[in-house]
Amino acid sequence: MTEYLIQLAYLAIGFAVLVKGADWFVDGAAALAKKFGIPELVVGLTIVAMGTSLPEAAVSITGALKGSAGIAIGNVIGSNICNILLILGVTAAITRLQIQQSTIRYEIPFMIFISGVLLAMGTSGGIITRMEGGILWGLFVVYLIYLKFLTDNTPEEETEAASADEEGEPPSVGKCVGLIIVGAAMIIYGSDLAVQGAKTLAQLFGMSDRLIGLTIVAIGTSLPELATSAVAALKGDADIAVGNIVGSNIFNILFVIGTTALIVPVRFAEEFVQDGIIAIGVALLLWAGIFRTASAGRPLGVTLLILYAAYIAHLLGKF
Repeated sequence: MTEYLIQLAYLAIGFAVLVKGADWFVDGAAALAKKFGIPELVVGLTIVAMGTSLPEAAVSITGALKGSAGIAIGNVIGSNICNILLILGVTAAITRLQIQQSTIRYEIPFMIFISGVLLAMGTSGGIITRMEGGILWGLFVVYLIYLKFLTDNTPEEETEAASADEEGEPPSVGKCVGLIIVGAAMIIYGSDLAVQGAKTLAQLFGMSDRLIGLTIVAIGTSLPELATSAVAALKGDADIAVGNIVGSNIFNILFVIGTTALIVPVRFAEEFVQDGIIAIGVALLLWAGIFRTASAGRPLGVTLLILYAAYIAHLLGKF
């Protein structure tokens, strides 16, 4: 009983640190974007997405090095499913999200494409090799070049609006950077505590590495995206909320799996084929749901949440 209480305490403390860290991180990133005239969409797709994906990177690389490939692959695929169904579902249920045309035309299709590339790599030989890790990193560089192009070609009126003062004196660059750094540190530390508690509790119940990776670890390492996107939506920074989710999924596949595979080849178990197909399916569902209206409202949010509950029930039904 004592062990259970300790792990529950880790969860509670981790959640508290995580939420406050996400709050500071979003404040710093949004203020810095406005100060330099950087569109919030670009901030969401880069600094916020990569910062909140650091837990996935740490868990996946550590898991692969320790021989727990089930946690490494399951963490990324599970996190990407969680990001769309749970996190976007919660965020859309909070407030209607307006989606940028670039996200609909380029970023979501690119996310679907690289999800297919990962699945093809995994099924071709049952392992993500170093060469394939290099290919993923090459696609990551292409993605970064696209983001640079997106920044350079944003209409001037948008950047001027982003840099305009909203209320009072804007925070200094030093304060913005400080909020981002401290917030990111709290996000990582809070996630680590939460995942440690959740993972230990799961192991006490005898769950497999794959199931732990797809559920407990995936949800735990996605908590930064959940907290950051929800806070951003409540603050009216919808571009950061949506960009964070899409950018995180792209970052998870290209950087996290790419880097992990470059360090050590990662085994792609046959069981993950089904999960990879589901990840592509939910991405297509998201794309179809926002294509006409360029927005994500409560009906779509509730639908995504119901599907995630069904997915988790499906996984636990096999446990």
